[in-house]
Amino acid sequence: MAVHAPLIIDIAGTALNAIDRQRLRHPLVGGLILFSRNWESRVQLTAMCKSIKRVRADLLICVDHEGGRVQRFKTDGFTHVPPMRALGEMWMKEPKAGQMAGPMDAMRAATACGYVLGAELRACGVDFSFAPVLDLDYGESSVIGDRAFARDPRVVGMLAQSVIHGLLQSGMGSCGKHFPGHGFVKADSHLDIPVDRRSLKVILAADAAPYRWLGGVLGGVMPAHVIYPKVDRRPAGFSKVWLQDVLRGKLGFTGAVFSDDLSMAAARAMDGRALTYTEAALAALRAGCDMVLLCNQSLAMAGDGRAIDDVIEGLSHAHIQEHWSMDARSEERRLALLPGSPSLGWSSLVVSTAYMQALDWLP
Repeated sequence: MAVHAPLIIDIAGTALNAIDRQRLRHPLVGGLILFSRNWESRVQLTAMCKSIKRVRADLLICVDHEGGRVQRFKTDGFTHVPPMRALGEMWMKEPKAGQMAGPMDAMRAATACGYVLGAELRACGVDFSFAPVLDLDYGESSVIGDRAFARDPRVVGMLAQSVIHGLLQSGMGSCGKHFPGHGFVKADSHLDIPVDRRSLKVILAADAAPYRWLGGVLGGVMPAHVIYPKVDRRPAGFSKVWLQDVLRGKLGFTGAVFSDDLSMAAARAMDGRALTYTEAALAALRAGCDMVLLCNQSLAMAGDGRAIDDVIEGLSHAHIQEHWSMDARSEERRLALLPGSPSLGWSSLVVSTAYMQALDWLP
Protein backbone atom coordinates (compact mmCIF):
# COMPACT_ATOMS: atom_id res chain seq x y z
CA MET A 1 0.00 0.00 0.00
CA ALA A 2 2.45 2.63 1.18
CA VAL A 3 5.10 4.60 -0.63
CA HIS A 4 5.70 6.39 2.66
CA ALA A 5 6.27 4.72 6.05
CA PRO A 6 6.07 7.60 8.53
CA LEU A 7 5.49 5.89 11.89
CA ILE A 8 8.29 5.27 14.39
CA ILE A 9 6.87 3.08 17.16
CA ASP A 10 8.17 1.27 20.25
CA ILE A 11 8.11 -2.21 21.73
CA ALA A 12 7.65 -3.19 25.36
CA GLY A 13 10.28 -5.82 26.04
CA THR A 14 13.73 -7.19 25.27
CA ALA A 15 12.58 -9.38 22.38
CA LEU A 16 9.88 -9.17 19.72
CA ASN A 17 6.56 -10.84 20.32
CA ALA A 18 3.95 -11.76 17.71
CA ILE A 19 2.09 -8.44 18.06
CA ASP A 20 5.34 -6.47 17.68
CA ARG A 21 6.11 -8.33 14.46
CA GLN A 22 2.62 -7.72 13.13
CA ARG A 23 2.91 -3.98 13.74
CA LEU A 24 6.42 -3.75 12.31
CA ARG A 25 5.28 -5.50 9.11
CA HIS A 26 2.67 -2.82 8.47
CA PRO A 27 3.70 -0.68 5.48
CA LEU A 28 2.98 2.57 7.36
CA VAL A 29 5.56 1.69 10.03
CA GLY A 30 9.03 2.91 9.10
CA GLY A 31 10.99 2.11 12.23
CA LEU A 32 11.09 1.76 15.96
CA ILE A 33 12.73 3.57 18.85
CA LEU A 34 14.48 1.70 21.65
CA PHE A 35 14.54 2.59 25.36
CA SER A 36 16.40 1.38 28.44
CA ARG A 37 13.63 -1.17 29.06
CA ASN A 38 14.62 -2.86 25.79
CA TRP A 39 18.15 -3.48 27.08
CA GLU A 40 19.62 -6.40 29.01
CA SER A 41 23.01 -6.93 27.39
CA ARG A 42 24.93 -6.43 24.19
CA VAL A 43 24.20 -9.99 23.11
CA GLN A 44 20.47 -9.49 23.71
CA LEU A 45 20.39 -6.10 21.97
CA THR A 46 22.27 -7.45 18.96
CA ALA A 47 19.96 -10.44 18.69
CA MET A 48 16.87 -8.23 18.95
CA CYS A 49 18.11 -5.86 16.24
CA LYS A 50 18.77 -8.84 13.95
CA SER A 51 15.26 -10.12 14.58
CA ILE A 52 13.84 -6.68 13.73
CA LYS A 53 15.71 -6.65 10.42
CA ARG A 54 14.40 -10.13 9.64
CA VAL A 55 10.88 -8.72 9.89
CA ARG A 56 11.78 -5.93 7.44
CA ALA A 57 15.29 -4.99 6.40
CA ASP A 58 14.33 -1.36 5.73
CA LEU A 59 13.07 -0.62 9.26
CA LEU A 60 15.04 2.21 10.87
CA ILE A 61 16.17 1.20 14.37
CA CYS A 62 16.49 4.40 16.41
CA VAL A 63 17.44 5.45 19.92
CA ASP A 64 17.94 8.61 21.99
CA HIS A 65 21.61 8.17 22.80
CA GLU A 66 23.34 11.54 23.25
CA GLY A 67 25.75 10.91 26.09
CA GLY A 68 25.36 12.32 29.59
CA ARG A 69 21.98 11.66 31.17
CA VAL A 70 20.35 10.76 27.85
CA GLN A 71 22.09 7.48 27.08
CA ARG A 72 19.91 4.37 26.95
CA PHE A 73 22.65 1.72 27.12
CA LYS A 74 25.29 2.19 29.82
CA THR A 75 26.55 -1.24 30.86
CA ASP A 76 28.18 -4.35 29.40
CA GLY A 77 30.94 -2.43 27.66
CA PHE A 78 29.06 0.66 26.50
CA THR A 79 31.15 3.78 27.11
CA HIS A 80 29.76 6.48 29.39
CA VAL A 81 30.04 9.44 27.04
CA PRO A 82 30.01 12.76 28.93
CA PRO A 83 27.26 15.37 28.50
CA MET A 84 27.83 17.75 25.62
CA ARG A 85 28.35 20.67 28.03
CA ALA A 86 31.71 19.07 28.92
CA LEU A 87 32.84 19.78 25.36
CA GLY A 88 31.75 23.39 25.60
CA GLU A 89 33.63 23.75 28.88
CA MET A 90 36.75 22.26 27.28
CA TRP A 91 36.44 24.81 24.46
CA MET A 92 36.52 27.67 26.97
CA LYS A 93 39.51 26.40 28.98
CA GLU A 94 42.92 27.96 28.48
CA PRO A 95 45.20 25.36 26.86
CA LYS A 96 47.96 24.06 29.12
CA ALA A 97 50.73 21.55 28.53
CA GLY A 98 49.53 17.97 29.00
CA GLN A 99 45.85 18.95 29.30
CA MET A 100 43.07 18.83 26.72
CA ALA A 101 41.67 22.35 26.52
CA GLY A 102 40.75 25.03 24.02
CA PRO A 103 38.71 24.96 20.79
CA MET A 104 40.88 22.57 18.76
CA ASP A 105 41.04 19.91 21.47
CA ALA A 106 37.31 20.32 22.10
CA MET A 107 36.53 19.73 18.43
CA ARG A 108 38.67 16.59 18.32
CA ALA A 109 37.05 15.35 21.54
CA ALA A 110 33.61 16.03 20.02
CA THR A 111 34.52 13.95 16.97
CA ALA A 112 35.62 11.17 19.32
CA CYS A 113 32.30 11.35 21.18
CA GLY A 114 30.34 11.04 17.94
CA TYR A 115 32.46 8.13 16.73
CA VAL A 116 32.23 6.18 20.00
CA LEU A 117 28.48 6.71 20.29
CA GLY A 118 27.82 5.72 16.70
CA ALA A 119 30.27 2.82 16.48
CA GLU A 120 29.07 1.15 19.68
CA LEU A 121 25.43 1.43 18.63
CA ARG A 122 26.11 0.16 15.13
CA ALA A 123 28.12 -2.78 16.48
CA CYS A 124 24.87 -3.92 18.13
CA GLY A 125 22.67 -3.28 15.10
CA VAL A 126 21.20 0.13 15.92
CA ASP A 127 20.93 2.36 12.83
CA PHE A 128 20.36 5.89 14.10
CA SER A 129 20.53 8.11 17.18
CA PHE A 130 18.60 11.33 17.73
CA ALA A 131 21.69 13.47 18.35
CA PRO A 132 23.17 16.03 18.68
CA VAL A 133 21.27 18.64 20.68
CA LEU A 134 21.68 22.07 19.05
CA ASP A 135 19.81 24.08 21.69
CA LEU A 136 21.66 27.00 23.22
CA ASP A 137 22.45 26.88 26.94
CA TYR A 138 20.76 29.96 28.41
CA GLY A 139 20.82 28.37 31.87
CA GLU A 140 17.01 28.42 31.99
CA SER A 141 15.79 25.06 30.70
CA SER A 142 16.05 22.11 33.10
CA VAL A 143 14.99 19.66 30.38
CA ILE A 144 17.93 20.78 28.22
CA GLY A 145 20.55 21.71 30.84
CA ASP A 146 23.90 20.02 30.28
CA ARG A 147 22.66 18.37 27.09
CA ALA A 148 23.56 21.63 25.32
CA PHE A 149 27.12 22.41 24.23
CA ALA A 150 27.20 26.11 25.05
CA ARG A 151 25.43 29.46 24.94
CA ASP A 152 27.27 30.79 21.88
CA PRO A 153 25.70 29.47 18.64
CA ARG A 154 29.12 29.54 16.94
CA VAL A 155 30.56 27.18 19.55
CA VAL A 156 27.46 24.98 19.30
CA GLY A 157 27.80 24.86 15.51
CA MET A 158 31.47 23.91 15.52
CA LEU A 159 31.19 21.27 18.23
CA ALA A 160 28.03 19.80 16.74
CA GLN A 161 29.73 19.60 13.35
CA SER A 162 32.54 17.64 14.97
CA VAL A 163 30.11 15.23 16.67
CA ILE A 164 28.35 14.75 13.33
CA HIS A 165 31.73 14.07 11.72
CA GLY A 166 32.37 11.34 14.28
CA LEU A 167 28.93 9.83 13.74
CA LEU A 168 29.53 9.79 9.98
CA GLN A 169 32.89 8.09 10.51
CA SER A 170 30.99 5.32 12.30
CA GLY A 171 28.52 5.10 9.42
CA MET A 172 25.64 6.76 11.29
CA GLY A 173 23.60 9.83 10.41
CA SER A 174 22.61 12.65 12.75
CA CYS A 175 19.53 14.52 13.95
CA GLY A 176 19.73 18.09 15.21
CA LYS A 177 17.21 19.00 17.87
CA HIS A 178 15.10 20.85 18.94
CA PHE A 179 14.41 23.23 16.03
CA PRO A 180 14.37 26.25 16.11
CA GLY A 181 15.54 26.17 19.75
CA HIS A 182 14.31 24.96 23.14
CA GLY A 183 16.97 26.41 25.43
CA PHE A 184 15.42 29.84 26.02
CA VAL A 185 12.22 28.61 27.69
CA LYS A 186 11.92 27.22 31.22
CA ALA A 187 8.85 24.97 30.92
CA ASP A 188 9.33 21.23 30.33
CA SER A 189 7.64 20.36 27.04
CA HIS A 190 6.96 16.83 28.35
CA LEU A 191 4.45 18.42 30.74
CA ASP A 192 3.39 21.73 29.21
CA ILE A 193 3.79 23.76 26.02
CA PRO A 194 6.52 26.36 26.53
CA VAL A 195 6.05 29.74 24.88
CA ASP A 196 8.98 31.71 23.43
CA ARG A 197 7.90 35.28 22.66
CA ARG A 198 11.02 36.37 20.79
CA SER A 199 10.89 37.50 17.18
CA LEU A 200 11.82 35.42 14.14
CA LYS A 201 14.78 37.73 13.51
CA VAL A 202 16.21 37.13 16.99
CA ILE A 203 15.68 33.36 16.85
CA LEU A 204 17.24 33.02 13.40
CA ALA A 205 20.28 35.04 14.46
CA ALA A 206 20.89 32.94 17.58
CA ASP A 207 19.11 29.63 18.32
CA ALA A 208 18.41 28.61 14.71
CA ALA A 209 21.83 29.65 13.36
CA PRO A 210 23.41 26.18 13.82
CA TYR A 211 20.69 24.70 11.58
CA ARG A 212 21.65 27.11 8.81
CA TRP A 213 25.35 26.31 9.16
CA LEU A 214 24.89 22.54 9.48
CA GLY A 215 22.07 22.00 7.00
CA GLY A 216 24.36 20.29 4.54
CA VAL A 217 25.58 17.62 6.97
CA LEU A 218 22.56 16.99 9.20
CA GLY A 219 20.62 13.90 8.21
CA GLY A 220 17.58 14.84 10.27
CA VAL A 221 15.98 17.56 12.36
CA MET A 222 13.51 17.27 15.24
CA PRO A 223 11.35 20.34 15.98
CA ALA A 224 10.64 21.62 19.47
CA HIS A 225 7.32 21.33 21.29
CA VAL A 226 7.42 25.09 21.76
CA ILE A 227 5.10 27.86 20.54
CA TYR A 228 6.71 30.99 19.08
CA PRO A 229 3.64 33.27 18.84
CA LYS A 230 5.40 36.05 16.91
CA VAL A 231 5.98 33.51 14.14
CA ASP A 232 3.02 31.10 14.37
CA ARG A 233 0.37 30.19 16.94
CA ARG A 234 1.09 26.48 16.50
CA PRO A 235 4.01 24.58 18.09
CA ALA A 236 6.97 24.24 15.73
CA GLY A 237 6.29 20.55 15.08
CA PHE A 238 2.79 21.35 13.81
CA SER A 239 3.75 24.53 11.96
CA LYS A 240 4.07 24.82 8.17
CA VAL A 241 5.65 28.22 8.76
CA TRP A 242 8.52 26.74 10.77
CA LEU A 243 8.97 23.46 8.90
CA GLN A 244 8.31 24.49 5.31
CA ASP A 245 8.82 28.25 5.08
CA VAL A 246 11.72 28.60 7.52
CA LEU A 247 13.51 25.23 7.82
CA ARG A 248 13.18 24.07 4.21
CA GLY A 249 12.66 27.45 2.52
CA LYS A 250 14.79 30.03 4.31
CA LEU A 251 17.42 27.64 5.73
CA GLY A 252 17.48 25.21 2.80
CA PHE A 253 17.33 21.99 4.82
CA THR A 254 16.77 18.91 2.64
CA GLY A 255 17.02 16.04 5.16
CA ALA A 256 14.39 14.21 7.19
CA VAL A 257 12.13 15.94 9.74
CA PHE A 258 10.93 13.91 12.74
CA SER A 259 8.19 14.95 15.11
CA ASP A 260 9.09 14.70 18.78
CA ASP A 261 7.25 12.06 20.80
CA LEU A 262 3.51 12.48 20.23
CA SER A 263 2.71 10.43 23.33
CA MET A 264 3.61 13.43 25.49
CA ALA A 265 0.40 15.22 26.47
CA ALA A 266 1.90 18.60 25.60
CA ALA A 267 2.74 17.33 22.13
CA ARG A 268 -0.92 16.81 21.30
CA ALA A 269 -2.17 20.26 22.22
CA MET A 270 -2.89 22.60 19.34
CA ASP A 271 -5.14 25.59 18.78
CA GLY A 272 -6.46 25.36 22.32
CA ARG A 273 -7.53 21.71 22.35
CA ALA A 274 -6.09 18.26 22.94
CA LEU A 275 -5.63 16.15 19.81
CA THR A 276 -6.03 12.41 19.51
CA TYR A 277 -2.91 10.48 18.58
CA THR A 278 -4.10 10.18 15.00
CA GLU A 279 -4.98 13.87 14.77
CA ALA A 280 -1.56 14.78 16.13
CA ALA A 281 0.22 12.48 13.68
CA LEU A 282 -1.73 13.89 10.74
CA ALA A 283 -1.13 17.47 11.90
CA ALA A 284 2.62 16.85 12.10
CA LEU A 285 2.76 15.16 8.69
CA ARG A 286 0.69 17.88 7.04
CA ALA A 287 2.90 20.54 8.56
CA GLY A 288 6.00 19.03 7.00
CA CYS A 289 7.27 16.20 9.20
CA ASP A 290 8.45 13.15 7.28
CA MET A 291 8.15 10.81 10.27
CA VAL A 292 6.28 10.89 13.57
CA LEU A 293 7.32 9.25 16.84
CA LEU A 294 4.80 7.47 19.04
CA CYS A 295 6.68 6.22 22.10
CA ASN A 296 5.88 4.29 25.27
CA GLN A 297 2.58 3.04 23.91
CA SER A 298 3.39 -0.69 23.83
CA LEU A 299 3.42 -0.92 27.63
CA ALA A 300 0.54 -2.41 29.62
CA MET A 301 0.00 0.84 31.52
CA ALA A 302 -0.43 2.65 28.19
CA GLY A 303 -2.94 0.15 26.87
CA ASP A 304 -0.72 -2.52 25.31
CA GLY A 305 -0.24 -0.56 22.11
CA ARG A 306 -3.84 0.28 21.29
CA ALA A 307 -2.76 3.84 20.47
CA ILE A 308 -0.26 2.47 17.94
CA ASP A 309 -2.97 0.37 16.29
CA ASP A 310 -5.36 3.34 16.31
CA VAL A 311 -2.83 5.58 14.57
CA ILE A 312 -2.03 2.91 11.96
CA GLU A 313 -5.74 2.52 11.27
CA GLY A 314 -6.33 6.29 11.34
CA LEU A 315 -3.55 7.04 8.85
CA SER A 316 -4.78 4.25 6.59
CA HIS A 317 -8.30 5.71 6.55
CA ALA A 318 -6.98 9.24 6.03
CA HIS A 319 -5.03 8.06 3.00
CA ILE A 320 -7.96 6.11 1.54
CA GLN A 321 -10.30 9.07 2.06
CA GLU A 322 -7.68 11.43 0.55
CA HIS A 323 -7.36 13.46 3.76
CA TRP A 324 -3.62 12.82 3.78
CA SER A 325 -1.29 12.22 0.85
CA MET A 326 1.76 10.01 1.16
CA ASP A 327 4.99 11.66 0.12
CA ALA A 328 7.57 9.66 -1.82
CA ARG A 329 10.20 12.30 -0.98
CA SER A 330 9.64 11.63 2.72
CA GLU A 331 10.24 7.94 2.14
CA GLU A 332 13.47 8.74 0.29
CA ARG A 333 14.61 10.79 3.28
CA ARG A 334 13.78 7.94 5.68
CA LEU A 335 15.66 5.39 3.62
CA ALA A 336 18.65 7.72 3.31
CA LEU A 337 19.13 7.46 7.11
CA LEU A 338 19.78 3.72 6.96
CA PRO A 339 23.52 2.98 7.19
CA GLY A 340 25.09 2.50 3.78
CA SER A 341 28.06 0.42 4.91
CA PRO A 342 28.54 -2.65 7.11
CA SER A 343 29.53 -2.08 10.72
CA LEU A 344 32.29 -3.66 12.75
CA GLY A 345 31.17 -6.32 15.20
CA TRP A 346 31.86 -5.56 18.86
CA SER A 347 34.94 -7.76 19.16
CA SER A 348 36.50 -6.15 16.09
CA LEU A 349 35.49 -2.65 17.11
CA VAL A 350 37.05 -2.65 20.55
CA VAL A 351 40.50 -3.60 19.22
CA SER A 352 40.40 -1.22 16.25
CA THR A 353 42.87 1.67 16.18
CA ALA A 354 40.18 4.27 15.43
CA TYR A 355 38.07 3.21 18.42
CA MET A 356 40.97 3.08 20.87
CA GLN A 357 42.19 6.51 19.75
CA ALA A 358 38.69 7.92 20.12
CA LEU A 359 38.44 6.61 23.69
CA ASP A 360 41.68 8.41 24.51
CA TRP A 361 40.17 11.69 23.34
CA LEU A 362 36.94 11.55 25.35
CA PRO A 363 36.71 14.32 28.00
